[in-house]
Amino acid sequence: MSRAILLAGDSTVAACPAWEAPMSGWGAQLGAYAGEPVRNFAKGGATTASHRAEGLWAALLREVVPGDVVVIQFGHNDQKDPAIPYQDNLRAFVEEARGAGASAVLSTPVQRRRFDGDRLVPTHGDYPDRVRALAAAEDVPLIDLTAATTELYERLGPDGSRSLFTHFKPGEHPLYPDGVADDTHFSFRGADEVAAIVAERLKEIR
Repeated sequence: MSRAILLAGDSTVAACPAWEAPMSGWGAQLGAYAGEPVRNFAKGGATTASHRAEGLWAALLREVVPGDVVVIQFGHNDQKDPAIPYQDNLRAFVEEARGAGASAVLSTPVQRRRFDGDRLVPTHGDYPDRVRALAAAEDVPLIDLTAATTELYERLGPDGSRSLFTHFKPGEHPLYPDGVADDTHFSFRGADEVAAIVAERLKEIR
């Protein structure tokens, strides 16, 4: 059986419904770059707590075959509720993925597109550092998407980076007749770019 990559995360990782196209999480595009099967259990609005409470984490573990890789990226929604034991929940995910025979990989959250001049404004507080600290403490491979997406957006600049996200003027897109300016959720192009980064990092890790 082919080795698979299983994903746990929020909307920036998840596949989006057709009526939201071209909005897409990077996980929906990962298979084209990784060359391996991808099982995506990410969900819009998910936190490390809700992913478990709704049974998504248990469903992911049921699909694990020894030798699989489980990539875990949360933070966008956890930061809205400081009562969630973010780092403890991530640690439990890592332990349980390893217990099922998979290799766990932690990812810091992707950046939101918020510029001050030509520089990106961090919006996740200390959550990326919590992931980095846990990865170091538990010897877990890390994909630092906070750093990687910061570099990507700043390289393209405030105008060039807009195409990575779901941005349309009124009347420009049939699914967004009133227009949309979403600086959190990727377009297909943005999801492709980030998926390529993740795939390259996974190749280095493995």
